[in-house]
Amino acid sequence: MNDKQKEELKNKIQTEIENLTKQVKELEETVDPVKPDAAIGRLSRLDTMLNQGINKSSISQSRQRILNLEDALNRLEKDSFFGECEECGEDIPLARLLALPESRYCVYCAEHLEE
Repeated sequence: MNDKQKEELKNKIQTEIENLTKQVKELEETVDPVKPDAAIGRLSRLDTMLNQGINKSSISQSRQRILNLEDALNRLEKDSFFGECEECGEDIPLARLLALPESRYCVYCAEHLEE
């Protein structure tokens, strides 16, 4: 991987971290508990509670992805096994890293680890 590609990946990772952080902040505003005395109907209350559950899950997933991206950024900056499959040691294709910069496995190993 050349310096230009590393810089492109670094910028992509930083942008994704910023976007996810913004998304988490926006979602956190939607998960406040529904007050029992709020003047909404029973179905609206249930719908709100369902949406809150979905949003909490999204927040959790986004926070985990932020941690994974921060780890990838750290490995990239330190040239510490970034872009190398942790299973087989082969280089992870640049296209995969651009799509999922936090990838730790090549496509082949990722598919076989899921089995």
